Amino acid sequence: MKCNIGKTDRIIRIVLGACIIAVGVYSQSWWAVVGAIPILTATIGWCPAYVPFGISSCKTKP
Repeated sequence: MKCNIGKTDRIIRIVLGACIIAVGVYSQSWWAVVGAIPILTATIGWCPAYVPFGISSCKTKP
C-alpha cells in the first residue's frame, strides 16, 4: 500500500472522526463505530476510496 493521504488530510480525518465518535457516544448510536473509519485511514495513511480515482493528497518528492 502506497501512502495516499497527506498531512493536512490526516489532521482533518482525525478531527472529523473524533467529532463523529463524540456525537455517536452522546446519542448512543452506531455513529461512534463509523467515526473510527476516518481515524483508521489517517493512522495507516492509506484510503481505499482514493485508489479507483487515482487521488493522492501526499506531496511528491523531487
